[in-house]
Amino acid sequence: MFDKIVIANRGEIALRILRACRELGIKTVAVHSDADRDLKHVRLADEAVCIGPASSAESYLNIPAIISAAEVTDAVAIHPGYGFLSENADFSEKVSLSGFTFIGPSADTIRMMGDKISAKKAMLAAGIPCVPGNGEALTNDNGANLKMAQEIGYPIIVKAAGGGGGRGMRVVHTEAALLNAIALTKAEAAAAFGNDTLYMEKFLEDPRHIEFQVLADSQGNAIHLGERDCSMQRRHQKVVEEAPAPGISQELRNQMGEQCTKACKDISYLGAGTFEFLFEKGEFYFIEMNTRVQVEHPVTEMITGFDIVKEQLRIAAGEPLSMTQEQITFTGHAIECRLNAEDPKTFMPCPGVIEQFHMPGGPGIRCETHIYNGYKVPPYYDSMIGKLIAHGEDRASAIARMQTALHEMVIDGIKTNVPLQIDILADSAFRVGSQNIHYLEKKLGI
Repeated sequence: MFDKIVIANRGEIALRILRACRELGIKTVAVHSDADRDLKHVRLADEAVCIGPASSAESYLNIPAIISAAEVTDAVAIHPGYGFLSENADFSEKVSLSGFTFIGPSADTIRMMGDKISAKKAMLAAGIPCVPGNGEALTNDNGANLKMAQEIGYPIIVKAAGGGGGRGMRVVHTEAALLNAIALTKAEAAAAFGNDTLYMEKFLEDPRHIEFQVLADSQGNAIHLGERDCSMQRRHQKVVEEAPAPGISQELRNQMGEQCTKACKDISYLGAGTFEFLFEKGEFYFIEMNTRVQVEHPVTEMITGFDIVKEQLRIAAGEPLSMTQEQITFTGHAIECRLNAEDPKTFMPCPGVIEQFHMPGGPGIRCETHIYNGYKVPPYYDSMIGKLIAHGEDRASAIARMQTALHEMVIDGIKTNVPLQIDILADSAFRVGSQNIHYLEKKLGI
């Protein structure tokens, strides 16, 4: 096992990684921006290194600074968490070339799965069903692009090959709107991802978003930990997640889980990852793979009793998976609500000082957050300040516990989306598990 690692992230995921390291006896180095000196994990880590000013580009995205921090503290590995550099193949490659272990898959795997076109081709080769479309990059030939869309059939969706986080995609319902949509998405992709390659595929009008959690070791073993439903979204950003997904049979779960673990072996995957699908009319369609730990990993941990972050560390250290597929059991139901520092009506970020914070409790309640009384939420980063997770013997019990916990939660001094989450948990469509990925936006009128 590693002696010391660098946690190359911030907020609740950095604290989550630190806790896993503590349990495994691993020393930790917290790298942080100048604005994050008072983060909880920075205070708790064995060592802390400031790697730059508040700007992400000069701190959490500064590859030389992070590697230098590993060098001066004699760390042996780097955990990227999620977001920032977690799916950056160049970062993984430079970490390895500098003599450190990247806690995640290889640079080649990240590169292949990070490009949506090559990922789709790899999944088709592995027998994973994909959204209808020819899987080829769009060219500057307007006529060819119009013909391609006609063959797929409207509505279609234009996507950035290197996209993510809900950006770089546009739905097109008519031929008259296609060329303008391609031009706008191409410009957005170039600005956001440094890669203006686009592709198009059929736009599914009533799908759910269901993803499978996988883990694979360096000995050629792979397992899945079941699925999560992440259909409650706003502008392609997940708001509420749950496991298992309502209405998915054990037979279908086993079938798709086996296909995902087979795909892991086919692409020589290493570490934790997630296969994301659109699910419509009983059929799964692959959309992308996240080559990192997910924000919503706690719901899977709650129904399996399996520590995904500790397993990431063990796998990266060369150890085999601690469990076989046959040893994985699923118990009860879990729901996660993301807690954001934002206005619940306008969704504008709301940085500021936490004047009073009360964390809810009770049976089956888990709160993952880095905030505390007096903590100042900075304006420079994503507005998520934590996650609230509720586990119960069944879905109704998990919903009831989550409702109780949300009403018990106190975060004074800033606005949060807690009122929105309370509204969602009381929503009739959510309570019967019938929501699709467009439901929340229609409910909110956006």
